[in-house]
Amino acid sequence: MFKKMKNIDTAFRQMRTFTMLVIGGCILICCFALYKSFSLVYKMQSKVYILANGKALEAYASDRKDNIPVEAKDHVRTFHNLFFTLDPDDKAIQANITKALYLADGSAKRAYDDLKENGYYAGLISGNVNQTISVDSVRIDINEYPYRFRCYATQNIIRPTTITTRTLVTEGSLRNVSRSDNNPHGFLIEKWNTVENRDIKTVNR
Repeated sequence: MFKKMKNIDTAFRQMRTFTMLVIGGCILICCFALYKSFSLVYKMQSKVYILANGKALEAYASDRKDNIPVEAKDHVRTFHNLFFTLDPDDKAIQANITKALYLADGSAKRAYDDLKENGYYAGLISGNVNQTISVDSVRIDINEYPYRFRCYATQNIIRPTTITTRTLVTEGSLRNVSRSDNNPHGFLIEKWNTVENRDIKTVNR
């Protein structure tokens, strides 16, 4: 009888040990599955698929600091293209200037007000003058915040009888702001001023 009880006790211990091992294994498998699931979700969140010409292209998300030089240069280019691309149409001028002023602080508004007060835009409209700009290069110093920049561009002023080419150099600084539909890069141009703006040549049409 005693031997039988001992065998039952041994069998019970063995079954308990086996059960604990099975439970421990299940816990380990669950933890591993959860870890892999979260890891997969994190990897998928860092990928974006763009459909272009019927093909799915994979894009990768990156930190803002990795894109600062590229986004800052594009912000400066966009501002200058909007501010200096002018047609002899009051509504077109106002539309471009309004978009440009979302990208800069009061220094750009003061420059616009000065040009308007001096009759610059009225002269463009009355003289059927087009003004275009080509941004040659933008230099950004990201080693110190706010980021200083200098923009080098070429202007073409197209009159009915002549085309005047001018060199344009401006500078200012960039401050981080919230992104919006009106300011997709999340920068604001501050202390913007024109360093140089002079005629290079004038040709007859």
